[in-house]
Order: sequence, then C-alpha cells, then structure tokens
Amino acid sequence: MTSHALGQGTGPLKGLRVVELAGIGPGPHAATILADLGADLIRIERPGGGGFGVEPRGSDLLTRGRPSVALDLKHPAAVAAVLELVAGADALVEGMRPGVTERLGLGPDDCLARNPRLVYARMTGWGQSGPWARTAGHDLNYISITGTLHGLGQDPERPHFPQNLLGDFGGGSTYLVIGLLAALVEARASGRGQVVDAAIVDGTAHLNLMWASMLASGVAKEQRGANVLDGGIPNYRIYATADGEHVSVAALEPRFHAELLRLTGVDPALAEDPDALGTALAEAFKGKTRAEWAEIFDGTDGCVAPILPFREAVRHPHIAARGVFVEHEGRVQPAPAPRFSRTEATLSKGPSAPGQDTRAALEAWGIGNVDELIASGAAHEANR
Repeated sequence: MTSHALGQGTGPLKGLRVVELAGIGPGPHAATILADLGADLIRIERPGGGGFGVEPRGSDLLTRGRPSVALDLKHPAAVAAVLELVAGADALVEGMRPGVTERLGLGPDDCLARNPRLVYARMTGWGQSGPWARTAGHDLNYISITGTLHGLGQDPERPHFPQNLLGDFGGGSTYLVIGLLAALVEARASGRGQVVDAAIVDGTAHLNLMWASMLASGVAKEQRGANVLDGGIPNYRIYATADGEHVSVAALEPRFHAELLRLTGVDPALAEDPDALGTALAEAFKGKTRAEWAEIFDGTDGCVAPILPFREAVRHPHIAARGVFVEHEGRVQPAPAPRFSRTEATLSKGPSAPGQDTRAALEAWGIGNVDELIASGAAHEANR
C-alpha cells in the first residue's frame, strides 16, 4: 500500500508543501516538476477528473509524484477543506481562468487570509489582466501573438510549431516554477506571501529574448529560413539521409565547420558559396544512412547528431549512460531534472487516478473530518 506520509521526497524541495488545484497542460507539468524535486503536493480535482489529458490516467505522467483527492468545490465543506490545507501549505498552484477561484471562495484573498505566507501561483495563457484575459486559448494561440511562432521553421511559406512544448511548458510551467520558487525565497525573508501571475504569453516572449536582441542589432531579419539559427545557413540545418531519416547539423564555429566538411568529404572551397555548400552537404548526407552518419560523427566535434524518435532516443548511448529516461512502475519516462550533487531527486509515486487517494491523503495532511466530507458528498473516493 502506498504511503502518503509527508516528507518522503528525496530532492532539494523536501518538506515543501504545495496544494495543486488541478488543471491541464502547464499547471500539472509545473506540479510534476515540484514533486519530482521532492516537494509534498496534494492534487485537488473534480470527482471523476475531467478536462483534456492523457487517457487512461494510469499513463498520464503529468500526474506522477503526488496523490489525487477528489473534491466537489461547489460544496462549501470542500472549499473549507481546501482552505484548511492551504493553512498548512507553503504554496498553491492553480491554472483556471481568471476569476474562477475567486468565485469558488479560493481566490488569493481567501487563501492569504488563512495563510499570509502563502505563495499563490497562477498559470494562465493570456495572464490575469489584459483584453483577452478571460477568453479561451491554447499553446498555439499564445505563441502566435508574442512574435515567436512567426519565426519558427525553415519553410518561407508558413511557420511550423513544436507541438505544445514552447508555450505550455517552455513559457508556461517553467516560468511558473521559477516564479513560485523566487516568491518562496522572498517570503522566507519578509514573512509575507504573494501572488505569482505566470502567463504563457509573458514567458514565451521572455524565451525569445535572444531573437529580440538579434533583431535589434540588425543581424537578423523576420524571414523564416534566412537566419543563422533557422536553417538560413548550410551548416545549421537538417539533412535527409539515404534511408529517409534525418540528421541535425549545427557546426557554427569555424573549427567545427571544418570537421563537418572533413567527415562528409565536402570540398572546403565550397564554404565561400552557401548555396553550393548546402547542395553538396545535402548530396553527401543522402549517400549514407542515418546510422552510418551517426557512427561517423560519434565522439567528434562535427556537431552532427541523428534525429531520433522517442523510442530510439531512450536507447541512445549518451542518453542511456546519463539515465535521462528511467523505467518506473513499468513505464519509460523522463527522469527528474535538473540534477543535484547532495539532494538527488528520485521518482516516487506513479500517475494518480482521480480520487484514488482521497481519504489517505487528506488524513496525511491533517484533515480530521474525512468521513463527514465523504458522507456529505463534498469528497469522493474512487472505486478501487
């Protein structure tokens, strides 16, 4: 039987207590980062779950590392239970539309009244303010209006997007965790909590800082496939191989560029003509399979790497040697990141089904009237 006792984490956040009001995408990802690094989280979600996510829930790795408690937040007793959890927590994470938690009686004012040291971290796409704050949207929309999506891809005719990695998780959950941890550091000095407004549009724009710098300096132009880092030069590009697979080439510095040409057998004299060099490299890479090129460039400074699908990436010698992926409870998944020299983070609980831990988790967090909550319908236990 899984233990729900607090303080079992192994990472640097061991002992940190966080209440998660379950959402989708970046909110759960942020909570997973915190849980991976040793924090004690309790995930509050509606009975039966709901919302967009991986099904079956046993495969949803964004719910790993913390118990699931099913509460009907339209029930006053459930709201009171969350506020009791908040009273003993360091932080709360929520990803609902602006105004929703306020209507539930769980907004910042409600929670900070119970715990003035609380860090109340809010995850949205558009942010808590602005003309679009209360409108719907998803990753693709958020990265569209920040000037970020426009430059992605090598196709001059249309941009290409990297699934939902850039907005939801790059500009979203990552910045939520940064903000939450920064506010916790400040709270330990001041004794006062605060609200963290983490908007995907804000974080994504901040990720694009280097591009803004390049535009300001005049070394880049807003045209896809025409710049140093978007495939506009032949030594920073993706090439097809003989077997229909691909390799990435990123030989920017002169000595790495020279090694690229040496190992591909391309005439160094072509380096003076980018179009001719690109054509020659394309022809060279089509002459061997991806595996053959991977062997040729293995351990060199040619800055060429095979482009691998997930199931092959797990087995790559470097990835395997570092333990980037681990098998936990029968599922291959990314290990906690980053790494720490003293307080190593390790995986604990696997994915949780909605309400599977309601009684045990609430009791572990010191909620004393669990039987009453369940009897009243404020709390629900999943069928086992």
